This record gives sequence, C-alpha cells and structure tokens, in this order.
Amino acid sequence: MVNSDFLNESFLEPVDLQGMDFSGPDRFFNRELSWLAFNRRVLEEAENPDVPLLERVRFVSISASNLDEFFTVRVAGLQELARTGSQKTGADGLTPLQQLVLIERDARKLMNAQQEAWSVLRKELDANGITIASVEDLNTADRNFLDSLFMDKVFPVLTPLAIDPAHPFPFIPNEGFCLALQLERSSDKRSLKALLPIPQQIDRFVRLPDEKGEIIRFLPLEALLLEYVSHLFPGYVIKGNCAFRVLRDSDLEVEEEAEDLVREFETALKRRRRGEVVRLSLSSGAPPKLRTLIMESLGVKEEESFDFEGMDGLADLSELLIDTRPDLMWPGFVPRMPERVQDHDGDMFAAIRRKDMLLQHPYETFDLVVRFLVQAATDPNVLAIKQTLYRTSYNSPIVDALCEAAESGKSVTALIELKARFDEAANIRQSRRLERAGAHVVYGFIDLKTHAKVSSVARREGEQIVVYTHYGTGNYHPITARIYTDLSLFTCDAAVGRDAVKLVNYVSGYARPDHMAHLAIAPLDLKDRLLECIRNEIDFAKKSRPAEIWAKLNSIIDPDVIDALYEASAAGVRISLVVRGICGVRPGVRGLSEKIRVKSVVGRFLEHSRIVCFANGAHLPSKKSLVFMSSADWMERNLIRRVETLVSIKNPTVKNQIMGQIMAANLADQAQSWVLKPDGTYERHSDEIGGEQFNCHNFFMENPSLSGRGTAGYKDAVILAETRN
Repeated sequence: MVNSDFLNESFLEPVDLQGMDFSGPDRFFNRELSWLAFNRRVLEEAENPDVPLLERVRFVSISASNLDEFFTVRVAGLQELARTGSQKTGADGLTPLQQLVLIERDARKLMNAQQEAWSVLRKELDANGITIASVEDLNTADRNFLDSLFMDKVFPVLTPLAIDPAHPFPFIPNEGFCLALQLERSSDKRSLKALLPIPQQIDRFVRLPDEKGEIIRFLPLEALLLEYVSHLFPGYVIKGNCAFRVLRDSDLEVEEEAEDLVREFETALKRRRRGEVVRLSLSSGAPPKLRTLIMESLGVKEEESFDFEGMDGLADLSELLIDTRPDLMWPGFVPRMPERVQDHDGDMFAAIRRKDMLLQHPYETFDLVVRFLVQAATDPNVLAIKQTLYRTSYNSPIVDALCEAAESGKSVTALIELKARFDEAANIRQSRRLERAGAHVVYGFIDLKTHAKVSSVARREGEQIVVYTHYGTGNYHPITARIYTDLSLFTCDAAVGRDAVKLVNYVSGYARPDHMAHLAIAPLDLKDRLLECIRNEIDFAKKSRPAEIWAKLNSIIDPDVIDALYEASAAGVRISLVVRGICGVRPGVRGLSEKIRVKSVVGRFLEHSRIVCFANGAHLPSKKSLVFMSSADWMERNLIRRVETLVSIKNPTVKNQIMGQIMAANLADQAQSWVLKPDGTYERHSDEIGGEQFNCHNFFMENPSLSGRGTAGYKDAVILAETRN
C-alpha cells in the first residue's frame, strides 16, 4: 500500500538498499530511464478504467508521440556519442553505450505495452460503436465511396516508386511512413520491388459512411492503399508487402559564428529531415527480401529496428478523437473568468492596479494573457511593449497584437527564441511578420536558449510611467494553454517591472543586470539562489527550527541541486517533491534521503508549472515562507545553458494561493499520483479505506483561485492548507 497524500501523511520509514555506493553514482537515477518511466505512466492512463474511452486513446497517442521525440532527440544524441567512442559518463556513472543498452530494453517493453494497450482499446471502441474496419468489412456503398475518395483526394498526391538499378532506393524523411511492395506482373510473371510513401498530408484514418447513424467506422489509410494498388501499378499483383516507418536524428546544430542566425536555422531545419536513422519500425512478418532491402538501404542495424504487431505510428490515433461522441470524453470544461477582471469590465490594467493577480491555466482562461497584450496594443497611453516568445501558435493572437502595436507607432521589442525545438520554423515565420510590422526583433544568445516567459508594458498614467508585467511558467501559446497547467502573474509593482526590463535588456544588448529586486536569472544567479535557500533550510534545521521544502517541477536532474537536497535531508529538512517527469533523486533511502519523498501527477491536464516554497524558519505554509514561481526545471540545461526566471512572490494573497491551494492540492492528490520508490519504480496511490480519492485537477476546476476573487471576497474560498503567522 502506498499513500500519495503528502500534505496529510507522515514520511515513510526509510529503507536500506544493499550493494550500493551512495557516495558515488548510485545516488542518482539515470535521466533517460527516468523519462521512459514517465512515459510509461502516461500510457498507464490509457489502461485506467476511470478515464473515458476516447481519452484513453488520446493517452496512447501522446505516449507514442513522446517516444518518437525521445528517439529523434535523446537517443540520437547518445548514438552519436557512442559512434565516436565516447566513454564520458553522466552523474549516474553510465557511458553512452551503456545507456543505449538499457534504453533499448525499456523502450522495447514500452512499445510492446503501447501495442497491447491499443489492442485492448480497439476492442472497447468496437463495443462502443467505433470500429476500425478492414477491407473484408466493406460493402458496395463503402466501395463506391472509396472509389471516389481515392481518385479525387488520394491518388493525386501519391508517388509510387519502383526500386531497380535505374531507380535506387529513395530518401525517406524523418517520420516517413511507407508501404514496401513485392509485385508480380501478370503478363510475364516478372517481379518488381516498389515503395509507396504515405503522404503525411492525408489523414491516417478514412471515415466511412456511418451505418444507420449508429456505428462510426474508420479504415486505415494503408489498408485503402493496398486495396487500390492496381491503380498505381496497373498489370501487377501483390505477392508480399510490409509497412515501415523511419525516425531520424532531429536535433539541430548551428554554427556559433553564424552571421545570419535566421538563415542558418532555415538551413539547419532542412538538414533535420536528412538526419541519421535512429529507429526503424517494420510490420512483423515482412517478406525477408523486402526486410533486408529496407534495412540495408537505410543503413539500419538489427538493434535499431523494431518489429511491431498491430499498428505503427500510434501517434495518429489522435484522429479518432471525434467530437460526436462526447459521452466517451472528459466532461466539458470552460475556463473561468476571474471575478476581479469582471469587476473592472474586462479592463486588465484596472484589475492589475487593484492588486497582483495570479492565474492558473487552464482553470482560469488564458484569454486574459492575450487580452493584456491586445489591450496594450490598442491603448493610446501605452508607449512600449517588450515580449519574449519561446513557443506560440500558428495564427498567434499575441503576435497579431504585437504587430498591431508596432504598426500604430508603439515601441515593440519581441525576443524570439529560434532554438525552440520543433517550433523553429514557426518562430522564423513569426519573426518575419513582426519585422515587417516595424517591431524590433531580437534572437537572443547563440549559445543560450531564452526560455523565460515575460511581457512588459510601459503605460503613461498622468505624469508617471507605470510598468505592467506578466511572468509565466508556460509558453505564450493559446492552444497548449488549454491542457498545460501553468501560472501567470500580473503585477504593476515598480521593482518587479524594472527587473523584467533588465531581463529583456540583458538578452537584447548583453547588458548584465544588477540589483535585481525580485528576480533571479539563469545562467547568472538562479542556481546560486536555489542553493542558498536550501542552505538556509539546513541552517534552520541545525538550530532545531522548522525546516521544510515544497517543490513542483517537470524535471530534476542537476547533480549539484540533488546533492544539496541530500545534505538538507541529512540535516533534518523535510522535502516533498512533485516531479511530473524526469527525476534523478533517489528518495527514502536510509543514510541518504530519509526526509525526501517524490511523487508524480499525471492526469487530465499536463502539469507544467514550476514552484518552490521554503519554510524559512517557520512551518509551511506561513507568512514567513519564501515562495517562488519559475520558468526553469532543475536541470543543468535550464540552470546553465538557458535564460530562465525565478520570480520571488511577495504579495500575501498570491503567496497564500500558491501554498494553500496550488501546492497543497498537488501534494494532497491521490487520484492521479504515483509515488517514486527508492529502487526507482513508481507505484500508484492505493489505500485500504477505499472511497473517493482526492483529485487536484477536479479541485482546481471546481474552486476559484484566491487572487482572482473580486467583490465576492475570500470568505467562501477553499484553502487546503491555512497560512500561519
């Protein structure tokens, strides 16, 4: 039995782990294996009967998409190191080759589990009136429908490719999905090998006409193509076939001395499509000659291939999430409009002037972040806008607002990060738009990613210039803001505003900031600030004063920070961590981490906000506590190789909201929590009593946040952990 209610339950007794040297690398979990364990938790939601059926299908799709990216970035990097013979070890003591062996073991288990999960879900979908049909199931009406669809919408974009001495094996791009065919000409029995690349521009599933309006049927595109091969290779019949899919190295390398950074990135994006193959998946039972041809032509070793039973490219299952079956999806949820903003008739500047406001997305609408910038763009009293953009949507209303502001004569500075992985092309496109509108576009440092999220609006009010500031833990992306849990802090505190301006100036002009009032910045002093706060808790513990740390992160792998937490645990500091994904901390080990416990929350929404609270000589939560929100996870790349923010929260209401609502609910969650055990495995919450388990996502959907309350006040606000004096 494991209880994940860290808010109310005591720390468990530490365990002894024999045969390990905790003065060496055994004190850390491996980053890549920890990530695979996280993606296994994502997949387990597909196996959770409490999750609606189509949402379970979504979790399979997410798990598959995650794994694709893992191979194209993380595994690709390790393979490159292994090819060079690198013996460099990480904090966990493993060389690149040793890591690849362990990754292969766990990844194959995960891929098999994905196929098993999809097999079960396919049967459940069928039982609920959603069928994945085969060609044997097609009736005359279906075939008439498919005849027209194939000739009108599919045939024009297909390119069949023969393979012979005059037609060498073609290049297959990253995520390229193909049918390999062994054909025979009817007239003279001559054989032909051929490929049929499946265009990514066509949906993977073809929806067939509904049967009596009751059964929803889909036909996989590859089944359709095999049925219509005679239209592509007239006079030939299929003697054998298989499907295969290619993943390539997708990391970007940019010359540090590139004179034109945008052009260099445009070139690098083209190179990405041609990266080394890191994974080949083939349908099981492929004809041996076809299999050999594919592997030799792509230069793939046996250990880099995976034979699948079922369906390849499971990420495409997202196409099955049809809105005509709301009974099989999460109940609808409309993000709240905070009462404070309503009290001021939607005027963001008036609402922020009243008091600092912290929104938690998606529970409070992200539209207010957009409104903040739209209002700034159209307000004649606004003089300047400074904005960082790490990721945003294709048709971004935020970029629209910035363009409008620039075109109306306002001073607009847009700090765009070209190195935002897989969004590089979108960011290049947005930068061109902004430049045409007259904005100052800054691309930041060549060797550092700018990951900080900040908006700064300078507004003339009487004889003064008031700076309104927004700090976020997530991206300025209206689409992902619907499913990512993130924080947005709005304030017109002058000192906070100056810090934000200094941050932008640091990136735009290399002007190293000094005298920051409420902000620590990576790579300058953010890590030092964290370590200083941990050391303070150690000092309090040694003086027999209350000493405690709460933290909520996506990942923690930095060895210096982890060692500081181990030192704090040894001193008696109580440390409760909510880490969604990668975690290098080995908790609950006698003599190493007796006062550290770790849990992961995976559920309806993707936990993305970063928070850390230090007791500061009192009991958490208290008015004395030090509370921070951050754009940074506790990883070396975030603390050393990125521009990140750690924002100190001073407003009492916002502090109370973070500690008493947000952190308390995450710590108390049972329904969506897995507890990390000392041996590196995760165990889902269970208890002997039974009954309804506390669900932090449901809590946030049902209860408004403190700082967003307006004239209604705080009397009926639900606080899970009361702040003490």
